[in-house]
Amino acid sequence: MSKLSSTLQISGSLPLIQRARGVQAGDEHAIPWLDLLTSAQRERALIDLRLVDALPGDAICKVGRPANYWFGVLDGLMKMSNDSSVGFSITFTGIPPGAWFGEGTLLKREPYRYNIEALRRTVVAGLPAATFNWLLESSIPFNRYVMNQLNERLSQFIAAREADRISDPDVRVARSLAALFNPVLYPLVGDLLRITQQELAYLVGLSRQRVNESLKALTAAGFIRVEYGGLQVLDLAALRRFGADRLL
Repeated sequence: MSKLSSTLQISGSLPLIQRARGVQAGDEHAIPWLDLLTSAQRERALIDLRLVDALPGDAICKVGRPANYWFGVLDGLMKMSNDSSVGFSITFTGIPPGAWFGEGTLLKREPYRYNIEALRRTVVAGLPAATFNWLLESSIPFNRYVMNQLNERLSQFIAAREADRISDPDVRVARSLAALFNPVLYPLVGDLLRITQQELAYLVGLSRQRVNESLKALTAAGFIRVEYGGLQVLDLAALRRFGADRLL
């Protein structure tokens, strides 16, 4: 075993809280809401923020656990799912770079009702609940940012519920991809999402082979372009509308 592999194995065996570090040079550009704060607010947020390199399978949130942080994905990919111990495992959505989540649970002061797990090596940021609430009370721009997040996520889940009424796998893949390219919720994705077909299969709930067929169909339609290690969206509006006629 190489020295690097040994180090990663030891680091990965520690609890996430023990792997956490502070914000370093180069991290700030991946946290867009920092630019909305005053100098004093920004300074406190940077002091209180904690970052961790989550490994595949690491759980950031678990059903039933108390919510102590507001989380963001700076790099990598995560998934939100239900409690599989009470039945079938259901993946609600993928969480790509730029996503900040968990504000609803913090606002309601309730335990998590979902699991958040890393699908690959992912850099996750956590803002303590006390600092999150302080920013809500002291910053109108931060309030607007959180409000926009909640509103956009509500629209996303309504669209996902709508897509659930269609059994067509091509529609499921198209709608899932459209959700991952949401510029409001995931501003760091841009028009190129780093994702493998196997990771997309986990998120959509289909086999990798079936996802591959759907990607070929969406490519032929001119909606996306499959590139090495990722997908480029060519027509986001078309992806969002795909299959709408089948709801009538």
